[in-house]
Parts: sequence; C-alpha cells; structure tokens
Amino acid sequence: MTDNVKTAVPKEAHAGKTPWVTITKRDGVGLKRRILIRVAAIFAALVLGSIITPLVTGDNPLSIYGTMVKGAFSEYRIWGTAQSFVMLLGISLAVTPAFKMKFWNIGAEGQVLAGALATAAVMVGLGGKVPDWTVTLVMIAAGIGAGTLWGVIPAVFKAFWKTNETLFTLMLNYVAIQLVEYFLKIADKSGSNTVGPSLLTHGRLPVLFGQQYMLNIIIVTLLTAFIYVYMYYSKHGYEIAVVGESENTARYVGINVKKVIIRTMALSGAICGLMGLLLVGATSYSIDANLAGGNGFTAIMVSWLAKFNPLLMILTAALIVFMSRGAEEVSTKFGLNSSYSDILTGIILFFIIGCEFFINYEVHFNRRRGAKKEEAE
Repeated sequence: MTDNVKTAVPKEAHAGKTPWVTITKRDGVGLKRRILIRVAAIFAALVLGSIITPLVTGDNPLSIYGTMVKGAFSEYRIWGTAQSFVMLLGISLAVTPAFKMKFWNIGAEGQVLAGALATAAVMVGLGGKVPDWTVTLVMIAAGIGAGTLWGVIPAVFKAFWKTNETLFTLMLNYVAIQLVEYFLKIADKSGSNTVGPSLLTHGRLPVLFGQQYMLNIIIVTLLTAFIYVYMYYSKHGYEIAVVGESENTARYVGINVKKVIIRTMALSGAICGLMGLLLVGATSYSIDANLAGGNGFTAIMVSWLAKFNPLLMILTAALIVFMSRGAEEVSTKFGLNSSYSDILTGIILFFIIGCEFFINYEVHFNRRRGAKKEEAE
C-alpha cells in the first residue's frame, strides 16, 4: 500500500548541491548582543547617510548630524522636543496592551481626536457659564470618556461578531476627522474655520512649575510606570498575554475572551482620550483635524520596535522624535527640500527595522557549493 506514496524532495537535494546561503531561526539572543546589533544598525545608517549627503546636497555630513542634535536639544527647542516625545510615548503606551493581545488597533489617531473634540466642545459649550473648575472636571471626564467610547466600539464588534479590527479602527479615524471638521464649522463664528486659544480660554489644565509642558511629562511618566506594572504584574496583563497567544487556550483556562477584548480596548481608548485632553486643555489650546500629527500611526512602530515593553518604548520614542525634529532643523538651516529630512529619517528607520531580521535569524554562507553528495548517500 505504500508503493504509491512519494516523498517530496527539494531539487537541490536531487542535484547533490547545497545553496549559497541558508537562513536558520535563532533559538535566542542575549540582551547584550541585541543591543550591539541595534547599535551597529544605527551606525551603518549614519555611514550611509554620510555618503548620500554630500552627493545630494554637497554639504559636510558631520555638519548635518551636528545640526540634527542641535535642532532637537538646543535650549530653545528642548521643551518642544520633550512635548513631542511624551505625546508619542503616551499614544504608544495606549496601543500596546491591544497589540499584546493581537488586537490591531490602528485607530489611535481617531481616539485621540475623539478625546480632543470632547474636550474642546466642553470648553466652548460650558466656558463662561459655569465656574472654571467645573469646566475642568467635565472636560476631563468627557475627553477620557470619548476616547474610551471610540476604543470600545470596534472591540464590541470584534468580540461578538468577529469583525476585522484593523479596518474598523482605521475607518473610525476618518469618522473622527470629519466630526472635528464639522465642529470647527459650527464653533467658529468668524468663519475662519479654526478653534484656537481665543475661544478655548475656560477650564484649562494647570501649568506646573511655570512650564506649560510639565503636566504632560508628569502624567506620561506615571502612565509609563502604570502600564508596565499592569502588563507584567497584574492579572489583567496575564489575561492579555494569554488571549494574545491563543484565544482557545484562554477559553480553556476560564478566561472570558470577550470581556478581555472590550476591557483592554477601553483602556487603550481612554489613554488616547487622555492624550487628546492634554493636547487641547494643557498644550495648544486649539483643535484641528491634524492635531494628533500622525502620532497614532508612528506609535505602532514605537510599540513594535520595543517588543511591547513600556520601558523600552522610552528609548524607541526618544529616537524617533530626535530624528524627526533634528531632520526638520537640517532642512531649515541648509535650505534643503523638506523631503530630505524624510530621506534621512527613512534610512535610519530602515536599518533599525531591518536589524530585527538579524536578531531573529542567522545567515550562513556556504563555502562549497556544487556537485557534492550528501554523506548519507
């Protein structure tokens, strides 16, 4: 009965040849080696950038990199860099529990806008009609609540009807954008289609230590510690990890998968709503459809590069913000096209992402190739 059974054998085996290159998955790479690989990737990116820079611009690459550092950390830019950093880190922390659960939340941008819109609506609607402290309390509840709602909607559909969360959360971004545009048209009586500091004067969050961004820094610092403890040392974090590994296993051990999905996305949306609240109520005192600045999408990369570890996200978010703000300074100082800053940033990110391959896999170059029979033959 077994005469008709055939075993599939690769053509290379029949020919008695070995390939030039073989790739094998690593069993595990120590922390020190992972750090060295990433440092080497960044160094290689800088070398490539230093080769491309004089060819494209004719400028000294050392001057370019020096300007990047100055543009991010000069005295008059340091607070702006810190603000960009904490906003990106905060949104990255928001999407991480969902990603750990393998719920692909691509809607952080919309969840931030939902929180910002609710905050601005309260400041405009209640400002001057009730005491400012009341406006502040209501706008805090409204901002966080709106972000929570924007996160729970796709979670409910995913939990009960198995909808595609990637498309659902992505489409909700555009709904949030249109709601903001509609709000701008009805809230601004001058017809300029802007809602800025002149209108959002009541209920603003307090300025701490004389620095406008200090409240944001303190809140995101506490939030980082909370998410780390939540994910690694709490029952909820354990359930998130189990659901992410296998929903069937989670059900087998008695975990309510639907409850975990909804609860986790409620947390994710609430944090995004908090970021929208901080942007409107403590930072810019204004709102528009581009308020989140693409951080909802950049946060995906920050979370993934850090392997969903909140502490490592501090480093990845800082690196991305440094490159972004530094590259902007390069374009301004040297009179270059703004696309050149994107080229530099893209090169560095390409190498950083690409090095993950060498962390997870090992490449073997075979010296002898050709008519070599397997020893078994």
